[in-house]
Amino acid sequence: MTLLVEAKQLYRYYGKHCAVQNVSFSLKKGQVLGFLGANGAGKTTTMSMLSGNLAPSNGEIIINGIDLLDNPVAAKQYIGYLPDQPPLYKDLSVSEFLRYCAQLHRVPDAEITPAVNLVQERCGLTEVAQRLIGNLSKGYQQRVGIAQAILHNPPVIVLDEPTVGLDPIQIKEIRSLIKELGVDHGVILSTHILSEVQETCTDVQIIHQGQLVLSSSVAELDLDKRSLEDIFIGLTSSE
Repeated sequence: MTLLVEAKQLYRYYGKHCAVQNVSFSLKKGQVLGFLGANGAGKTTTMSMLSGNLAPSNGEIIINGIDLLDNPVAAKQYIGYLPDQPPLYKDLSVSEFLRYCAQLHRVPDAEITPAVNLVQERCGLTEVAQRLIGNLSKGYQQRVGIAQAILHNPPVIVLDEPTVGLDPIQIKEIRSLIKELGVDHGVILSTHILSEVQETCTDVQIIHQGQLVLSSSVAELDLDKRSLEDIFIGLTSSE
């Protein structure tokens, strides 16, 4: 499998507080990596560093062979990012917004329309393509957020809490889409929902108080014998 992401000894300080401490991992094509942790564990800080939106205090991030810190413009073209608050212009229609995002991602003019049509179909947005984003439900707005992240067909897709606030049917649809994306891409899925990792991911990492306390494939955890909840609680509960 193609190595898409190498994160090496990442640290992030806010003043004297160390939010992320010595985090290292890799991501290959075909992997859906669940980045699991309680609220405040360091998930969003790590996702922000991986996407180039936040510089690490120390460490190295390589995206598809390119150093993100030394050459951020080149590296970011290989990343699709959905932050925990989707970056939407709510006074635009879905189609208008995605066309705008395609230009930001430097999609060639001749390829914009087919690229927009494809992500609208993949994300279940075709029927609402001409509606204003601000008039859509939370679920549809989340789909638009995912659509802008995958619009330019990046090899690396980073999704921060993609199913928060969605109803059970919407959650099932988004999880199905994530598994589909994991076939041809490398996906990092940040969440605090245990079932999301178990049902969607090929690999799992648990972060606790800024440090990785588990890195494993889901198959290696042998979840028939013990639940992911038991593993999580055992690794993150206070002594």
